[in-house]
Amino acid sequence: MIVVTTPTGNIGCHVVRHLLEANEELRLIVRDPGKLPPEVRDRVEVVEGSHGDASVLDRAFLGADAVFWLCPPTPSVTPAAATVDFARPAADAIRRRGVSHIVAVTTLGRDTPWQNRAGNATGSIRMVDLMRKTGAAVRGLALPAFMDNALRQVDAIRQGKMLGPIDPNKKLPHTAARDTGAAAAGLLIDRCWSGQEDLPVLGPEELSYGDLAAIVSEVLGWEVCYEHQSYEAYKEAAIARGLTNAFAQGFVDMLRAKEEGMDNVASREAAIIGPTSFRHWVEHELKPAIVD
Repeated sequence: MIVVTTPTGNIGCHVVRHLLEANEELRLIVRDPGKLPPEVRDRVEVVEGSHGDASVLDRAFLGADAVFWLCPPTPSVTPAAATVDFARPAADAIRRRGVSHIVAVTTLGRDTPWQNRAGNATGSIRMVDLMRKTGAAVRGLALPAFMDNALRQVDAIRQGKMLGPIDPNKKLPHTAARDTGAAAAGLLIDRCWSGQEDLPVLGPEELSYGDLAAIVSEVLGWEVCYEHQSYEAYKEAAIARGLTNAFAQGFVDMLRAKEEGMDNVASREAAIIGPTSFRHWVEHELKPAIVD
């Protein structure tokens, strides 16, 4: 039995699809079962509720062999509250129910100079540390920025711009949610691995935000420019959207660490390299969202 958290999310939906294609026995933790497609709902066991709820987790992890764990992208008081504190009930339930394998979504940055000063990324790394203390075999899928983040800027792109505080010429790895889902499912299906380590999941190329804007321009057929923000302006906009000062600062610290090179340290030889290029992602994911 494999338990999947966030099964309707950007990554979780791909995890579920791949696992069902492999005919795995699945139990999904979901707040609203109505969001599950009928073809999924009919083939899985559902535990309704939040995977931050100890009673929900206790039921979901009973008899489970493996868990796909992802902290929901919910703004909280601090980065630690959104990651480590949210995951504490899960770590307790994993011990209590004897779950043997965990695949957890995390960030790049472990064992780098930025590990303890990368804001939200630091919280995510410490969340995996908590999972490691359960004694289960753990694989942390360590991720750079998602290509899918561009979907948050659909309105701005329609106006010919993409916004961000990272240097427009800084080359960075990016990954697609679909490739992360495929990587997670592969580990959950073939559980011959043991021990505890992080595995980077990277896209096939490193691109700057200027490069991303140029590719978006070419695919859409109109000019889209990368508008370089200050970190102060980025933080003010995040607070205006409702984030706490501490949580907004967590994003700033994470993005600064990326700009300084945190994500470039990951070895491509040791990484899972997803097949999705940014151009392919724009053609198949971003363009339909903008044109439609």
